[in-house]
Amino acid sequence: MSRRAPWLLILALSAGLLVPLAEAQRAQWEALNQRMLDLYRDANYADGVSVGQESLAIAETTFGASHANVATSLNNLAEMYRALGRYGEALPLYERALRISEATAGAESPMVAATLNNMGEMYRTQGDGGRAEAMYRRAMTIREKNFGPDHPDLAQSLNNLALLYATQQKPEDAERLYQRALNIYRESLGPDHPLVAATLSNLAELYRSLERFAEAEPLYLEAIQISKVKLGSDHPAVAMNLNNLALLYAEQKKRKEAERSFQEALAIQERRFGRESLAVATMLNNLATFYQDQGRFKDAEPLLQRLLTIAEKAYGKDNPSLAAPLNDLAELYKKMGRSKEAQTMAARASQLAAAR
Repeated sequence: MSRRAPWLLILALSAGLLVPLAEAQRAQWEALNQRMLDLYRDANYADGVSVGQESLAIAETTFGASHANVATSLNNLAEMYRALGRYGEALPLYERALRISEATAGAESPMVAATLNNMGEMYRTQGDGGRAEAMYRRAMTIREKNFGPDHPDLAQSLNNLALLYATQQKPEDAERLYQRALNIYRESLGPDHPLVAATLSNLAELYRSLERFAEAEPLYLEAIQISKVKLGSDHPAVAMNLNNLALLYAEQKKRKEAERSFQEALAIQERRFGRESLAVATMLNNLATFYQDQGRFKDAEPLLQRLLTIAEKAYGKDNPSLAAPLNDLAELYKKMGRSKEAQTMAARASQLAAAR
């Protein structure tokens, strides 16, 4: 059975990264950085890369290769690469941004903390928990020293360290950090801020993983409501929370509620990014898995076929990444008694996996 994939909203690219500058000659650079932030919030990372590359080129030409504003552009471009899973391209940009920030602003500057936090996110998503925790903790120390114990930037680092602890099966530590981050956001930004919604969502995910369903559901619903009001009904954050709420309902055997939430999440992603976008992949996979769990194989088949088509278009037909959707289809065809098709899919998956 293909594994359902929860979405976790990662809090990165802090508002403090975009330094407001008054000089007219810097207006273009500022506008590009603001455009990057907007693209990041909309999860439009591919376009963010091209804008980020332009921002970096302008920064280097205008300010010089070792200027603090170059570090800002490097960090923001690295964030786009990280969000796309292009870690090999992100790491040298982060490292260069860190060197520049330490040289220009000092080792305990807010910009250093922001870059450390984002590097921690990269290491966490790569499964390097040791490096991730070291980055988060250094960022937290710097932020608390600069801003005090109740600042939103500190809450960001608390949230991200909690995400790491959740994956390391340290639920009590994760819950404590989420609760602290949530309190900071509510007090400093207000109870209906998108960052409150993001932290509610992450805490709900923790409770879902612990089967504390009665505590998780109202947090998802509150996060959905805040996101709809503040970000719009078709924002990816709404889809993410609906997807995770659907997973919760599925685990509770609330089939109608689960199907409705999965379908609504998928529809949002389709409207936002297009039916053939990789952005719909998680929703397609989770809805297909839900149908298979109920023996609704004919409903699952077109979803998995579509997922394979999207992956082929995005990665190419000979990419090893296709092994997973091919194996999912092979397993489905076995259950449907279509052994010949199952063998064809499995053989192709095996061939691609061997090419890694």
